[in-house]
Amino acid sequence: MASLEIVPVAVLADNYAWLLRDQATGAVAVVDPGEAAPVEAALAARGWQPALILLTHHHGDHVGGVAALKAAHGAAVVGAAADAHRLPALDRALAPGETVAVGECVATVIDTPGHTRGHIAYHFAEAQALACGDTLFSLGCGRLLEGTPEEMFASLRRLAALPDATLVLCGHEYTQSNARFALTVEPANAALRARAAEADAQRAAGRPTLPVTLGAEKAANPFLRARDAAEFARLRAAKDSFR
Repeated sequence: MASLEIVPVAVLADNYAWLLRDQATGAVAVVDPGEAAPVEAALAARGWQPALILLTHHHGDHVGGVAALKAAHGAAVVGAAADAHRLPALDRALAPGETVAVGECVATVIDTPGHTRGHIAYHFAEAQALACGDTLFSLGCGRLLEGTPEEMFASLRRLAALPDATLVLCGHEYTQSNARFALTVEPANAALRARAAEADAQRAAGRPTLPVTLGAEKAANPFLRARDAAEFARLRAAKDSFR
């Protein structure tokens, strides 16, 4: 069975880039390098050389380190064909449903518009991992900067259909702030309360709250628990004005 070693790398103020290493072949990919230096340090500490840079969307806090990493390692840059005009120059442009391999670990591209029009996610089915950028966060979801509530709701439904054991590799460390809002929506949700407490303990110990399983998110994340697009839209509007 194909498996990935997964390493979150804190970059910028609250972003994560992700290092993915295929256990069978040693092939390495970097997901959404918002800046190069912390990623380079994490690679050097492990003696890893990336062959691929996988991009979920065009925002600077997800692509800011691409040029330096490509120059240093010659890694191929992969992203959405629909967004190629505003991503760093792509060596491979992918459409939804196409696949990309990190060694023996194969990811299928999932179309996830909402945060941005051209947003995609990478689902490594056999390795049970999902690089989802800013579509899904632990206990939250991305702001609708370009898409509609209906588009984002549909995107989240696509992700929620994946197996519960899937590890969610999000683009930001937002879990604690998301928990504060989520608890106003479902204060009696035991799974949510447990996840909020877990996140507090993880951060107090200096650890990331990610990755997290999709099953845990389905039980606790109000945006994944919304019954329809109208309910999702109400939740997203409320979160946008939450302080």
